[in-house]
Amino acid sequence: MAVVISQVFATELVAGSVTAAVPLLLAGMGEQISEQAGVLNVGIEGMMLAGAYAGFVAAYDSGAMWAGFACGAAAGAAVACVMVLGCVRLALNQIVVGIALTLGLEGLTSLLHHFQFSRSYPLLPKAPDLAIPGLSAIPVLGPAVFSRHPLVYVALALCVFLAWMHRATFLGLDLAAAGEKPAALDAAGVDVVAIRTAAVLSTGALAGLGGAYLSEVGAGIFVPFMTNGAGFIGIVLAMLARGRPLRVLAGALLFGACLSATTALQVLGVNIPTDIIQMLPFAMVMLVLVAFGRRASQPPALGLPYRRGSR
Repeated sequence: MAVVISQVFATELVAGSVTAAVPLLLAGMGEQISEQAGVLNVGIEGMMLAGAYAGFVAAYDSGAMWAGFACGAAAGAAVACVMVLGCVRLALNQIVVGIALTLGLEGLTSLLHHFQFSRSYPLLPKAPDLAIPGLSAIPVLGPAVFSRHPLVYVALALCVFLAWMHRATFLGLDLAAAGEKPAALDAAGVDVVAIRTAAVLSTGALAGLGGAYLSEVGAGIFVPFMTNGAGFIGIVLAMLARGRPLRVLAGALLFGACLSATTALQVLGVNIPTDIIQMLPFAMVMLVLVAFGRRASQPPALGLPYRRGSR
């Protein structure tokens, strides 16, 4: 009996970790692209909220979950356009613009939800899983990792692709140069503004996709402020990963385990105050920053606006 309980606990913990890690992974990979190009995207929390709301509404109205994912990514990219205009084109302070976007989207999504659904909170049907033959039968890891929604596999494949892109392609080199030596990139004939614009839009799309996954698959419902700091955790993951997407994946799984602790402990019948459980990810953020923060190296031009032709 004890073995069965332990197996159920382990399965729930791993499954919950993967579910909670996917939005963090997508947000972290997006933020990493932006930071590599020299733009500190503090507005990623707002982009996730926009994606969560737009994705939920699209999936709810159309009945098509992938339409929700597309709308969520589009909403995140639309919010990122404001970041592009303010920080890349007009050279405004990136932190101020990012915080303004986050606060604005928190209020806007709450207001839109109130107008559309009043005090009701409709649910989406359970998202279908795609089981990988053979692997899904493995005890504990099988149902927790290899029987998931297809977007989980897409996110993992994207992580591997970005790891290759950053290290082995000219686009990856251009991104790194935009954050390291934008003047040198400009002198080489590459448009730094265009590179940074594409990077910020990609960040918005990935953050919006992460938000859509959170509302459609992770929760099946949209609740105002439901990201609960996930975007800021994504910023921490990107900074600590130092340009390596696979490290973002490892960090996302670590924080996902903290977020999923509630469900796993409930399976064992352990009663722990919800406030303590919700505090765990942020306590983990502080511990990780204390342990590894000094080793994190950021691009020299991160947060600094760039005007073409400047040196």
